[in-house]
Amino acid sequence: MMNPLPLPDETLDTFGKNELRIFQKKRGYRFSADAILLGEFVRIRKDERAIDLGTGCGILPLLLCQTTKGSSFLGVEVQKTLSDLAERNVALNHLQHRITILHEDYRILPRTLPASSCHVVISNPPYRKFLSGRVNPSREKAIARHEIYGAIEDLISVAAYLLLPKGRFYLIFPASRAVDAIAGLRRNMLEPKRIRFAHPYAGGGAKFILVESVKDSGVELKIMAPLILHEPES
Repeated sequence: MMNPLPLPDETLDTFGKNELRIFQKKRGYRFSADAILLGEFVRIRKDERAIDLGTGCGILPLLLCQTTKGSSFLGVEVQKTLSDLAERNVALNHLQHRITILHEDYRILPRTLPASSCHVVISNPPYRKFLSGRVNPSREKAIARHEIYGAIEDLISVAAYLLLPKGRFYLIFPASRAVDAIAGLRRNMLEPKRIRFAHPYAGGGAKFILVESVKDSGVELKIMAPLILHEPES
């Protein structure tokens, strides 16, 4: 039986109205608001299969099990410490029947998983180009934040490989790199269908872009109303 208590270097957090319980490292990488934003943006229909590329502690599959009727979720994570944590979080919430965690570099999935094998791919990937800006001395945080294990083009290419025709790819990325994301999607026959910009405050610039794209689809794009993350103080 799994120990339901956190290890000395971990926290145990309760999250969401359905009271998910999540182990996280005190000093390692911890999920943040962008994962929650993506989880709320994603649409998964009944009995659909989804893959999360770069699952971290497993937060997105865990959330989506609570909010959708997707039949199965595969969380792929390159860092062993985080994939182990994700497996424990799945067991802690008794979701082994719906979520599987795979410790793997997503770039080699075309060698290990069949093409067109899922309906939905989701990803909250590292945002910063390799060797751009200050790299966190914590390797776990550095890998989660910088494109050390693959750039955005690699991620999009793998998503296109995994998706069935008309399958959907959901991505959150910095608004400052929106052109990189959208150009990469089009190059890989993933046509953007819904875009929403997230702004920290009304009247300010966007921080994130959320994109839903569809494989092998025609051109038709909906720009959604901006998402304001913080209301002004009264």
